[in-house]
Amino acid sequence: MSEYDYDLFTIGAGSGGVRASRMAASYGARVAVAEEYRVGGTCVIRGCVPKKLFVYASHVHEEIEDAAGFGWTVEGAKFDWKTLIANKDKEIDRLNGIYIGNLEGSAVEIIEDRAVIKDKHTIHLVNQNRDVTAKTILIATGATPNIHEVPGHELAITSNEAFHLDELPKRVVVAGGGYIAVEFAGIFNGLGSETTLVYRGEEILRGFDNDLRRHLHMEMEKKGVTIRTQVVFEKIEKTDDGLAVTLNDGTVIETDAVMFAIGRVPNTKGLGLENAGVKMSANGTIEVDAYSRTNVDNIYAVGDVTNRANLTPVAIREGAAFAETVFANNPVAVDHSCIPTAVFSTPEIGTVGISEEVARERFDRVDVYKSTFRPMKHTLSGRDERTMMKLVVDPASDRVLGVHMIGPASGEIVQAVGIAVQMGATKAQFDATIAVHPTAAEELVTMKTPEPQPTAAAAE
Repeated sequence: MSEYDYDLFTIGAGSGGVRASRMAASYGARVAVAEEYRVGGTCVIRGCVPKKLFVYASHVHEEIEDAAGFGWTVEGAKFDWKTLIANKDKEIDRLNGIYIGNLEGSAVEIIEDRAVIKDKHTIHLVNQNRDVTAKTILIATGATPNIHEVPGHELAITSNEAFHLDELPKRVVVAGGGYIAVEFAGIFNGLGSETTLVYRGEEILRGFDNDLRRHLHMEMEKKGVTIRTQVVFEKIEKTDDGLAVTLNDGTVIETDAVMFAIGRVPNTKGLGLENAGVKMSANGTIEVDAYSRTNVDNIYAVGDVTNRANLTPVAIREGAAFAETVFANNPVAVDHSCIPTAVFSTPEIGTVGISEEVARERFDRVDVYKSTFRPMKHTLSGRDERTMMKLVVDPASDRVLGVHMIGPASGEIVQAVGIAVQMGATKAQFDATIAVHPTAAEELVTMKTPEPQPTAAAAE
């Protein structure tokens, strides 16, 4: 008989924790996973999945407008927020059931409770008021929205609450400039809300290629989103007509809702990690090695709680690598250097590899190929929206270092292109690939002439 109740106890049933638990069980481990809210985690329950459903909804009004250019007349169209919420909830319930079924089908025990670590092998289940033991503990509790604690911050919502609003706000102010902020600004604007985006930095989407950042900014403003950069909130006040947001430049914005989307912080508060001596950074990030092991030899962590690359597919890959390493005797370290990703902004972004700015810091010379054009669909719809595609190339090796695009289906395109970049494809190999015509993606294999090299003055 084992000296522990479980071989693996996972805290958090999000994408990373579920993948790790199921794989560990498939290798013969006795596994339990504790989840205090709903199985599926942020992505499935209150993140990526419902967000993208909202993005689809927000695009419909443009599809209706574009229909006229193709000979269609659409009359009497109207939007009902409550119907969207109800249908979204049904889909999330369905996915939640699938996740539960997958865990149970893998012989993983699901414990619906808050789990707190008592020592390196003991976990306390709060609501059940009992302790269990495990040989290995995996922390997969993800991250939680960050809040700017200005006066009146309690009047604001986050992405968690945005999926459950009783009514669509007529006016909304979104604070932030990252993935979540630009995506929700596009959602609210597309559904008819008067939308303002407030960001403290010089340009939205810090860390992305600068051409992508500028292009998205321009397209969002063309669609009616007001973007204010280099300002921050000073206070939020309740008024007779809703809310008033005061910015540090003295501007006051009247609104019906304020949404904080200023980043997320590791969800480690109250987990009892200090009881086992797990090392964390000042903001609660769990520090791990290349194999997701903490400084405590039997405690591991995967996903956003480690603050490495905070994306659902990365958490899934880290969870799988953990199970391979610990329960299949096959050490696997996840490569975080080349991660394809999409931002479901309006229009959407797809990107893989490094930006032009990072490339110029790392390489003596960089070639940039760029194409900006009107998507074929809009030649008849008449919509003033442009697509941009960009390749960043190391001329010394001819290797494609980065692919960046903004326009319809960019997320779908970059998934396939990401394979080529991961494999180290060269510009010559891109050029040798026959184009699929007529598509937007054919631009990636037909761009022949690099842009002129920047002068020393421009580089400064």
